[in-house]
Amino acid sequence: MTATPVTASIRSNALPLTATLGALGVVYGDIGTSPLYALKEAAKAAAHGGPLVPEAILGVVSLILWALILIISCKYALLILRADNRGEGGIVALLALLSARNAQPGTWRAQLLIVGLVGAALLYGDGAITPAISVLSAIEGLKVDAPSLAPAVVPLTIVILIGLFIVQKKGAGFIGNIFGPVMLAWFVVIALLGIHGIVQAPGVLAAVSPLYAFNFLIHGDFHISFAVLGAAFLAVTGGEAMYADMGHFGRVPIRLAWFAVALPALVLNYFGQAALLVTDTSALDNPFYQLAPDWLHYPLVAFATVATVIASQAIISGVFSLTQQSIQLGFLPRMHIAHTTSSAIGQIYVPVVNWLLAAATLGAVIGFGTSDALAGAYGIAVSLLMAITTLLAALVALQWGYHPIVVIPVNGFFFVIDAIFFAANSTKLFEGGWFPLLLAAVIAFVMLTWRSGVKLVESARGRLRQPEDELIETAVSKCQARLPGTAVFLASSANGVPLALTQFIRHNHVMHQRILLLTVVIEEEPRIADEDLVEVIELIEGITRVILHFGFMQYPTIAGGLKLACEQGKLPGIDLADITYYIGRETIIPSEEVVGMAVWRESLFAFLQHNAKSAAAFFGVPTRQLVEFGTEIEI
Repeated sequence: MTATPVTASIRSNALPLTATLGALGVVYGDIGTSPLYALKEAAKAAAHGGPLVPEAILGVVSLILWALILIISCKYALLILRADNRGEGGIVALLALLSARNAQPGTWRAQLLIVGLVGAALLYGDGAITPAISVLSAIEGLKVDAPSLAPAVVPLTIVILIGLFIVQKKGAGFIGNIFGPVMLAWFVVIALLGIHGIVQAPGVLAAVSPLYAFNFLIHGDFHISFAVLGAAFLAVTGGEAMYADMGHFGRVPIRLAWFAVALPALVLNYFGQAALLVTDTSALDNPFYQLAPDWLHYPLVAFATVATVIASQAIISGVFSLTQQSIQLGFLPRMHIAHTTSSAIGQIYVPVVNWLLAAATLGAVIGFGTSDALAGAYGIAVSLLMAITTLLAALVALQWGYHPIVVIPVNGFFFVIDAIFFAANSTKLFEGGWFPLLLAAVIAFVMLTWRSGVKLVESARGRLRQPEDELIETAVSKCQARLPGTAVFLASSANGVPLALTQFIRHNHVMHQRILLLTVVIEEEPRIADEDLVEVIELIEGITRVILHFGFMQYPTIAGGLKLACEQGKLPGIDLADITYYIGRETIIPSEEVVGMAVWRESLFAFLQHNAKSAAAFFGVPTRQLVEFGTEIEI
């Protein structure tokens, strides 16, 4: 392993303008393709099967505008982006800031962990729906000029999505460089289309006033208003990526890309679609494509497909990143994570997650069939995630010392807005909203089961583990003869004696000349600097405890950590090629006699543990230098 600094960041070498361009492609790909379906769905909800009147159109576009201003511009861009964990954002970073991972059962922090894990699981539901609705809505543009092509929409969508998931193993790097420029061109095109529509009916600009949205919601039928709120929320889905991807690009480039490019282009396009509907309500079937001249429809379908593929790629990469963070913090079983390039630390590929996500996405396309049907499934997971993010961010602000007089009214205002949108989206529960919630529930349950199982196993290990004093006594009085060379015993805890070492001594009655008791600790910080990564504690001569500290955004490798320790002079006289690594391979035995989870949950945990990637492989232990000891642990 090369001695590259583990603290490298994706944004470290990026100029502000370059990072801003990159943010357009990765952060705003999802929300940038929302005009394909958001206003159409909201206007259909407002019409409620009847004629679409101009007052309703102005109310809908005003509602979308102020949703973008309040939720994305004010809440996310100005408020939530301040709640960073040393430059990193996202729901996992919030959980780390609140120290919920190591909370004692029954405390409020432990309850926060459950809420946060539900929020993380909701991102997986979002990750399954976003590629489906985005690509499907783009391909549906074929029906504008050629209704006879309607039967080909779903097969074409499936082919494109299968191709997208297949290329994930090659990494996003080979197309990542064009994300930003393509999405910049996309925003320019949708802005020009919007201007073209506004020129036809400039009176639509009156809807900039929030009174149009307010009057429409207040004076309209309650059920219609709620349906429109749920549909209008589609315009802000994808905004949560601002916070999740903050660590990749930085706060300033993300804000600059939003306020300078994405927001103006989106507003112009939505107002352009509204202007078209004011002059021609027959365009309701697909106002986005009908904004364009007839000769531009097919090129626009191709361009929209490329843009939605980029949006889908961004959400898939985000799910991979979330999975890695969750594994590091102990919320998910260890999985194979492939780094697809050596030049960017964040470009990874998780095969299991990729194909499970592909199955869910393709299932959504086949099961729902149209973007109209999928719109019912989209939004409910994101609205709940946004509410959870607002709550956790408020607690972080209070923890940082901000006065409750400021935090409660500000965050409370945005939480009420989130709650209203969630309630509106909840009306779509039986129209498809159950699908992402079901996915999120399954993943959250797996996370909680894994987390509880890991604690039970660690408790069982603690009962079996020898105290350090007994090891020292054994070394001094019983095992004075030593085997030549260095042995590294991997330990899950920084206290006591690893079970593998206890078994080794019991069976062989001898010890190595030099023993390292090595523990990997994942800290609740994104990255740990090289100078703080290695901690060395000398127990007695020949027995040393080594603790490697990694951040939850870093990939922990034991060989790399030991090499760094040797280079820093903390472990002199060790030949890394002559080390033997010893590790215990555990078999979990579910039992009703031991207090823990229900036996069926313990069986699920045992299945997950059996199929998880081995600790040796996950931490990069050289296989030719590895010896494993089998251990049975009853929980």
